[in-house]
Amino acid sequence: MLDLREIRVAYRGVEVVHGVDLSLSPGEVVGMIGPNGAGKSSVLRAVCGLVRPSSGEVVFEGSVLNGMAPERIARLGLALVPEGRHVFKTLTVEENLRLGAQRNGESDDAMEEALERFPILRARARERADRLSGGEQQQLAIARALLGRPRLLILDEPSLGLAPRTIDAIYELLEGLRREGTTMLVVEQNAARTIDFCDRTLVLAGGKVRAEGGRDELGRDPGLLRAYLGGQP
Repeated sequence: MLDLREIRVAYRGVEVVHGVDLSLSPGEVVGMIGPNGAGKSSVLRAVCGLVRPSSGEVVFEGSVLNGMAPERIARLGLALVPEGRHVFKTLTVEENLRLGAQRNGESDDAMEEALERFPILRARARERADRLSGGEQQQLAIARALLGRPRLLILDEPSLGLAPRTIDAIYELLEGLRREGTTMLVVEQNAARTIDFCDRTLVLAGGKVRAEGGRDELGRDPGLLRAYLGGQP
C-alpha cells in the first residue's frame, strides 16, 4: 500500500533523513520509534506532503506522492492524527466532527458511526473541545480522521502527554480498528508500547533506520535497542 524508497529530507540544506525505506501492506500495523530528533516527524511530513523529499519516492497504491498537495494526498485515502491532536478548541465536539465530515464529503451516517464508536464524544457532543481531557481530545482527533474513511491511518505520538490508564484506553480503540482491518502507521516515543502493539516496528536514530522487526526480533537485544533509543525504555 505504501512504499518509501530511499527517502531523504533536508531543511535549508541540512539533511535530517538519510535514505529511509519503509513498506506497509493493506491491513498491516507498522510502528516507527526513536528519540527526539531521529527524523520520525520528517518522514511523516514527507508522506503527507507537508515537505518534499530532497530525493527518493513516496508511493501510495501506485501513485507517486512527491510534490502532491497535502489535500490531494488526503483525498487519496491517507488521514493523519497529528501530534498534539490539534482539535478546534473553541468549537464543540459536534462542530469539530461536522467540519471533518464536510471536508471529506461525508454524510450524517458517517457522523453517527463516529459517535457510535466513541460514546464519550456523543455524551459530550455539545461541549467545547477545550473542556475535554487530553484522552478525550485524542479520541476526537481520531474520530475526525476516521470520518474520511481512510485507507491508511497515520498516528503521530498518540500517547503523548497522556496518563497510563488513558494510554491503555486509546490503544484499546486502536486495537478495535486493527481487528476491522484498518491499515496504520504509528509513530511513537513509547517504544515498549509500540513494539508490543505493531506487527513490525522500525527504529530510527540519526535519520536512519537502525533496526526493524516484530516483538521477538526487537526483544532479542534490549541493550542494543536502548542504545538506539538514547536510553529510553
